[in-house]
Amino acid sequence: MAGLTSFLSSLQLSDSAFPSGRYTLSYGLESLAQSGQLTAPSRPSTLVTLLGDCVRFGVAPSDGVALSCAHRALGPDGLLDLQLVLRADERLTAVKLAREAREASTRTGRALLHTATAFGGTAMRDYTERVNEGRSPGNHAVVLGLLSACLGVPRLEAVASELYAFSASWVAAAVRLALTDHRTAQGVLHHVRPVIAEAALKAVDRDVTQMCSCTPLLDVMAMRHEQAELRLFAS
Repeated sequence: MAGLTSFLSSLQLSDSAFPSGRYTLSYGLESLAQSGQLTAPSRPSTLVTLLGDCVRFGVAPSDGVALSCAHRALGPDGLLDLQLVLRADERLTAVKLAREAREASTRTGRALLHTATAFGGTAMRDYTERVNEGRSPGNHAVVLGLLSACLGVPRLEAVASELYAFSASWVAAAVRLALTDHRTAQGVLHHVRPVIAEAALKAVDRDVTQMCSCTPLLDVMAMRHEQAELRLFAS
């Protein structure tokens, strides 16, 4: 029963209907489309490759590792290593080079924190206090990692769920930008599953010092986005 309950918690937290604001993010896709580097409609193979690279070299080694560290900070005895959570939070902010990416991460993280504080007990309240005082950024992945631990979601499943949620949000943005259609988007998600699984396995046991990101093209696109005259997405 407990395992099923935690699984349902994971589904709820990764649901696109969860009010964290992820639907406002294009993850660089809008700039790629505006610059002509992605055409409408894009080839499915192009989208699979691009999304796979985003997960493998960007989201998993940064947000995935941060989530795993925050999850690990809550011990089986219920005691929280708050310093580990704060270090993961600071490091994740540091590896996000584009301003919009940093702001999006903390905006969605605080939205998640506001919605879910009541479900996390003392550990969640201690971290929330630091965020509200401005002593920690409140990145989405860190909030989600700690919350998942409080709800009994296993660490690997929590990381994989976040990588899948990112991917689902990414293809949804591609649909809204007319880069693909709904049916093709589901095909892209299907084909990227092995990448998500492999990336989650690599991220789950890494430490704060191993947190990194290497997606230079997408970083440049994100930096260009804030200068765009017309924008459908916040980032």
